[in-house]
Amino acid sequence: MLTGGHANPFGPDHRLVDVRLDEATLVRRRPEVEHEQSVALFDLMEDNRFRLKGAKGPYVLVLSLEDDRLVLDVRSEDDRPLHRFLMSIKPFRRIVKDYFMVCESYYGAITSGASPSRIESIDMGRRGLHNEGAELLSQRLAGKIMIDHDTARRLFTLICVLHIKG
Repeated sequence: MLTGGHANPFGPDHRLVDVRLDEATLVRRRPEVEHEQSVALFDLMEDNRFRLKGAKGPYVLVLSLEDDRLVLDVRSEDDRPLHRFLMSIKPFRRIVKDYFMVCESYYGAITSGASPSRIESIDMGRRGLHNEGAELLSQRLAGKIMIDHDTARRLFTLICVLHIKG
């Protein structure tokens, strides 16, 4: 994460030019989840900071789940494999579960016509969990992949989408 006073560690090639979710991992999802995925992918392509230690970018990232592991398959712009990271999804489980519960409450509040203050308070909880997931992802990638906070948030959204079993 970048903080004030530190030099920007990202150059113009330290970015993702494509992000794919492994289609074999994905299942049909609710329209709200499809929307979250589309927004996260769009926002990632518009603006991201991603730097793989020891490899020049720009990069392509393929996300998938294998057993109880999250797979981050980092490739070059011309699709050559650069590095494949496998990490346990166990540390993410509680945050993802809580995030989905809060999202359900949020969508329920919107569709039931809840007061704006109620919707805002649920959304604050949702954003807090989203930030917690993004921070955990950044910590788990430390020393291997450097990402900024916004990129971490968007990637956490995609990790959540991968967790949906149907």
